[in-house]
Amino acid sequence: MGAMDELINPRVIGNLRSSLKTVEPTLELSTLTRARSVLDGMRLRDRVDLVRDALLRDLPGGFPETVRIVGELLSVPEFAGWMIWPTTEFVAARALHDGSTVAFDGGMALLARLTVGLSSEFAIREMLIARPQRALGTIETWTDRENEHVRRLASEGTRAYLPWAKRVPWLIENPDATRGILDALYRDGAEYVRRSVANHLNDLSRVDPATVTSTARGWAENADAHTPWVIRQGLRTLIKNADPEALALVGYSGDRVRVDRPQVSNTVVRVDEDALTFTAVVTNEDDTDAAVAIDYSIGFQRANGTVSPKTFKLTSRKLAPGESVTVTKTHSFRRITTRTYYPGRHFVTVQANGTRSPEAEFTVVDVSKGAVTLGA
Repeated sequence: MGAMDELINPRVIGNLRSSLKTVEPTLELSTLTRARSVLDGMRLRDRVDLVRDALLRDLPGGFPETVRIVGELLSVPEFAGWMIWPTTEFVAARALHDGSTVAFDGGMALLARLTVGLSSEFAIREMLIARPQRALGTIETWTDRENEHVRRLASEGTRAYLPWAKRVPWLIENPDATRGILDALYRDGAEYVRRSVANHLNDLSRVDPATVTSTARGWAENADAHTPWVIRQGLRTLIKNADPEALALVGYSGDRVRVDRPQVSNTVVRVDEDALTFTAVVTNEDDTDAAVAIDYSIGFQRANGTVSPKTFKLTSRKLAPGESVTVTKTHSFRRITTRTYYPGRHFVTVQANGTRSPEAEFTVVDVSKGAVTLGA
């Protein structure tokens, strides 16, 4: 169990209970009280669901009562932080259970109020799944709200691949549906909002690259001082994948580039003990100047024996006609929480504006697991 799981803990639940008793002293809240004692071993998402379900059991039924109680909670100073997350989930569940358009619209409005204290981005997904077009119609009106948290919710809550969140199939099937939201926010005054817009656009590159580059092209034609950064961040996956239009939009040019096979410093890399250092020569073979984005990929062994490449940014250079540059990089193989290293064949390649070098192979070994025999 990690530190993230402890964000919903007995103290947080106790403070939520106290806040509810402040606005409704007669509530028994027996299910919520019991929830404090059963958290051990539960993941964060399960804890959120536990508290949501306790609220559904303990609080008076009916959406009008939900609006009244949660509305009064918002004026309680102690109602803050992580206790708001399960409350947003409770609001969405009650609104959808009611089934009426009035409750749906009321739930959306209440989620917009709650997001000021802690993002409603996960709860809003339930509303989008249930009635995507009606939800989007409301969300589009949030793009000019004074509060930056509400504006960010418009972008973040509608991302195609929002981390930790439920997928909304309709959004993936209709990748241009949120373009109006992004067009309204890409020049937002808050970096918090602009970063969400860039991540939202990058999500869409997995679904519809043409929509992404078309959107970015429109922004470039009506840009402010922050727009180049938003475009570059929003196109980062397409740039790594060497999409020609994405490269051109961020200023890279030159398609007659040669990349020689990388030269590796060592053909055996021991996990936690060695790093891989490699060099590669990139040459502009065109008769005009080239601005090149240079990246590298490591082909990592997976548990099932396949090799899966992951691309990393290396550098960018301007090259005159016929000019060559030698790039060097050291890649660590120390254990990290986000990657498991499996012994076996790996490879490294270097790419410039999408032109890839031949692969240079090396072998990863894990000496912590005992003796290693190479060349077998």
